Amino acid sequence: MYIAAVILSALLALVSLAAGAPKAQLKGSVPDELVAKGLSAGLVRFIGLAEVAAAAGLIAGIWWQPLGIAAAVGMLVMMLGAIRYHAKWGDYADAEARGAASAPVLFALVAVAAAITLAASQ
Repeated sequence: MYIAAVILSALLALVSLAAGAPKAQLKGSVPDELVAKGLSAGLVRFIGLAEVAAAAGLIAGIWWQPLGIAAAVGMLVMMLGAIRYHAKWGDYADAEARGAASAPVLFALVAVAAAITLAASQ
């Protein structure tokens, strides 16, 4: 079970870091699109920093599972917020936006799996 926890945590951490770093720096198309849809630059930066912190917590959680579980649960909460955001903007009904809008659903499932495997490997 520990190997599965390490793999899921590492994968989720990489995705979280890749998604969070541009938002934290307010660079790239994703932060620009979020600001254009009504989120403040400060909120976008906060979300990015939370995603980067989740990545660090997931990696540290490989050695100290309670931190990894907390980071995975935090990631789940962020992904639920992202799902709500995409639903609000109708991205799930739009064929062009559906692919990007489906990513938070997948990451939410991986966050649940990471939390469960980390808890089981204690």
